[in-house]
Amino acid sequence: MSTATIEKQAPTVPPAAAAAEGRIGLRGNLRHIGALARRNALQIKADPESMFDVLLMPIVFTLLFVFVFGGAIAGKGNQTQYVDYVVPGLMAMMGMNIAMAVGTGVNEDFKKGVMDRFRSMPIARSSVLIAKIVVEIGRMLVAITILLTVGFILGLTIHTSVLSLFAAIGLSLVFGASLMWIFILLGLTMKTVQAVQGMAMLVLMPLQFGSSIFAPPTTMPGWLQAFTDYNPLSNLADAARSLVNGGPVAHSVLMTLGWSVAITALTAPLAIRKFRKKT
Repeated sequence: MSTATIEKQAPTVPPAAAAAEGRIGLRGNLRHIGALARRNALQIKADPESMFDVLLMPIVFTLLFVFVFGGAIAGKGNQTQYVDYVVPGLMAMMGMNIAMAVGTGVNEDFKKGVMDRFRSMPIARSSVLIAKIVVEIGRMLVAITILLTVGFILGLTIHTSVLSLFAAIGLSLVFGASLMWIFILLGLTMKTVQAVQGMAMLVLMPLQFGSSIFAPPTTMPGWLQAFTDYNPLSNLADAARSLVNGGPVAHSVLMTLGWSVAITALTAPLAIRKFRKKT
């Protein structure tokens, strides 16, 4: 969809209301977010290849970790036990990797001049970024669905209930949405897509592998265990694992929600401010 079409879809507000984002009401903000989210969704429809990461990443990662590390961690021939361990953990990893695409997308849109056009329109500045997050949450949901499908094929068992599984999915989406603000801020700060990707990998690698996603932290050195205990991805992986397999839930769920709120509260205002001022 062209930006001209978006302009038609977005509700026209009085000039006085366009002077400041805070003067645009909640209903107007929701309309803007809906129109922009539709624009982003139509972009994906026009470019199906942009969904390859969502469709293939869960399959490749699940098969790779189950059959490469499953035997070493759970014992030869016990890969099914490792499936129950790693698949809930990979739900956390899906959000982290998909969140990176938001930052590169924002950076590319600025290079193309799309964001300048949006900023000239009488719409809430935050709606442009929130619309991107809404669409990426949908992509994340698709990735988690494929991940769970592959997991069930490999022998994943839900030891609690379907409601607990939905709770684990919802928790992963909430945390993933908070991470997107970090990568949006990176996308607005870095000059090139390559710089965004490079910085994202520096963040992704330690958090992913220094966590309880792939292996129990009990075998790690003491200093790494201490890092793992405070790693938000470990909290999410442990929460999802407890919701799916059973076990203590409250601490890891509360920690994950706390991290989500803290990350959003810190980075969302910075990202919106950077978006307003970026040239």
